Amino acid sequence: MGVGGHFWDLLKPHARFEGFNFLRNKTVAVDLSYWIVQQETATKGYTRNPHIRLTFFRTINLFSKFGAYPVFVVDGTPSPLKSQARIVRFFRSSGIDLSNLPEAEEGVSVERNKAFTKCVEECMELLELLGMPVLKAKGEAEALCAELNREGHVDACITADSDAFLYGAQCVIKRIQPNSKEPFECYHISDIEAGLGLKRKHLIAVSLLVGNDHDLNGITGIGLDTAVRFVKIFSEDEILERLHEIAREDPVIQGNDDSVGKAVCSSDEKSPKPKCPHCSHCGHPGNKKAHLQFSCEYCNSTAGQSCWQKPVGFKCYCSSCDLNRKEKEKKKNKAWQITVCRKIASQQNFPNDEIIQMHLRNNHGIDEDPYIGWASPQTEMLIDYLAYKQHWEPSYTRQRIFPMLSTIYMRHMASSPTNDLLYGQYEFHSIQRVKIRYGHEFYVVNWRKAASVCTDAVCTIPEGSDTQQESAELDESLDLLEETDAPYIHIDNGSCFLSTDEDIELVQKAFPQKAGQFLKEKELKDMKKSQRKKSNLASERTPENSESSAAAASRSVQLSITEFYRASKAVCPNKLEETAENSRRGSSETKRKDPSPRFSKSVRRRLLFG
Repeated sequence: MGVGGHFWDLLKPHARFEGFNFLRNKTVAVDLSYWIVQQETATKGYTRNPHIRLTFFRTINLFSKFGAYPVFVVDGTPSPLKSQARIVRFFRSSGIDLSNLPEAEEGVSVERNKAFTKCVEECMELLELLGMPVLKAKGEAEALCAELNREGHVDACITADSDAFLYGAQCVIKRIQPNSKEPFECYHISDIEAGLGLKRKHLIAVSLLVGNDHDLNGITGIGLDTAVRFVKIFSEDEILERLHEIAREDPVIQGNDDSVGKAVCSSDEKSPKPKCPHCSHCGHPGNKKAHLQFSCEYCNSTAGQSCWQKPVGFKCYCSSCDLNRKEKEKKKNKAWQITVCRKIASQQNFPNDEIIQMHLRNNHGIDEDPYIGWASPQTEMLIDYLAYKQHWEPSYTRQRIFPMLSTIYMRHMASSPTNDLLYGQYEFHSIQRVKIRYGHEFYVVNWRKAASVCTDAVCTIPEGSDTQQESAELDESLDLLEETDAPYIHIDNGSCFLSTDEDIELVQKAFPQKAGQFLKEKELKDMKKSQRKKSNLASERTPENSESSAAAASRSVQLSITEFYRASKAVCPNKLEETAENSRRGSSETKRKDPSPRFSKSVRRRLLFG
């Protein structure tokens, strides 16, 4: 999707991998179609509505775990060129002959298939119940995401469509890996400009040459490396105009190559000076006869001797040779530029002005000052919706949405403190401990239910739920934003508690007294631990302990296994006397017998059976 020719591989060296707090308290635009398309490749077997499941868990994780404010964008009516490109892509993937491909009528666009449209509508219903803002673009969703980012309405875009840079996106998040220290793979246009020397119009020119979502073919014979090298010859202001000039040249009418490439190369260059003669013996400028009598200034031989014999593969680096090499390189580069220009000029209807204007247009579906707001989730309607669509138990839905509700509650408490309860049932009780996960610290917060008796409002996952089967069928090779961290449920002294992982900074803003009390208690515990360690070290260094350790070391003789593992059975005194007598008799008999020489096994056989 986006620019062809493995464009993301070109940008990969300039990616930044950001930490957990990169999107904390930031607004991010999400290309919803990208999530829906991704779930089609990430699921295996039969899973009930995987697009609803993935959108639900990813939204909660993005909102509660990473602290972001997501804005979802869906596709509008595609352009006729995009519709034609989809037909071509379908024919290619199906192995159908492209000669029978129908031509796209001017001004007529084809909607996406009904199944995909239904998935988008169901996800939009879910997001509205979650209280998330959903915007509809006039055309491409990534175009509206890029415009929101360029105008400063959002801080980043989440999409895998590289066309976002062509529409003016400043920061694109291509991949989110939640189970890592740096979960966000980000691409900034400033890094691309500094590393590759490519600006927005350069990228548009590259997409025209190698192909894009609106023109899959591009220019025949021009790959990504060639396109990048060619567009970097021109500045950003002139690159698109130069493409028009090159395309206007007709290689059939023009007889020579210089006329085809005159938009790139100037033909009034001075002819290079002829190369001065070089010695065939040492390879330096001069005459061989003179160099055999006296050494030249380039050879380091002693006075009165001839020059050194030049080695195999020798290259002269005099000013004349350097100039000659530069001229050869210039001619080679000029011939390469002319070849590229001839390929561009041979393409009909290039460049497509409709594609250029589509990428440069500034209005993709938003007003000058759009209103973007987040509402509280409609919990009861959401429970009914997921029970109908996913067959989830109400307790399971309440449990999974609880981290999102706690984040909204603490944000509200940080801005305007009240005596309201979380979800009308739970109150902030205490901070249990500091939890470190993938290098990031969280507070484990205990929420106590206000009622004295714990009801079944939130409970564990039912054993017969099909959600466990669905998660097992997901492709584990793709690191997706899947299951949320469910709150831990426990009962203490007749009160029901829920434990969730919360951001430390948010907890400190919402409940500063509780956070301060926890930090004081933590400091006291740390001081006691350090005092215990010091006392243990001091006791180990006392002389009594050193003497006892020396005595123990002197007695450290290897004992038999019976000394360590004695029999637990009680032995009768009569048996003890019998075993003692037998041991005495055996020892006396062994003393009487002469020690037999150690013969081999074969010799002992002969002596016994002789």
